[in-house]
Amino acid sequence: MTLKSDIQNKRSKTRIKFERDLMRTAVCFISFVSVFLILDIDCRAQSVSSAELIENAKKYDGKFVLYQGEAIGELMKRGEFAWININDGKNAIGIWAPLGLIADISLLGSYKQKGDLVEVSGTFNRSCPEHGGDLDIHAREIRKVSKGRQIPERINARKSKFALILVFILGLVWILSLLGKR
Repeated sequence: MTLKSDIQNKRSKTRIKFERDLMRTAVCFISFVSVFLILDIDCRAQSVSSAELIENAKKYDGKFVLYQGEAIGELMKRGEFAWININDGKNAIGIWAPLGLIADISLLGSYKQKGDLVEVSGTFNRSCPEHGGDLDIHAREIRKVSKGRQIPERINARKSKFALILVFILGLVWILSLLGKR
């Protein structure tokens, strides 16, 4: 009978120790999560505008940011990487990215077309030592939000009529000046 009670005591002590260890682990985990919440440590990217990045460059320097805008200009390949400019409507920021990240970008904005709308997440550099002190974002991920499109060119009828009238007046003045010389 004492052997049975000894076994039950050992089981009871083992269960108590297990519950105590489980409680300590839970408290440690909750404390760890609470520290992140209390200190407001942001583990995800901050979505920012170009104006905010430029005006508060010191604040965002070296931080992971999320930037969205239209892919514009030309794609400038440099070995296994490329530069691409992203314009959010106010300013354009240069993005340094591996070629694999920009493979989905098919249209770059210009006067004749609206470029693809992309979302870039990466590290913002106020003065990038790798690129001669330029302000840039080193992309870790680029996601196409929407596809670009061609912009149909429309001729303004008023402007074309005005141009024809000006050409007619210019021709008339030229003819009159030739007749005046004789």
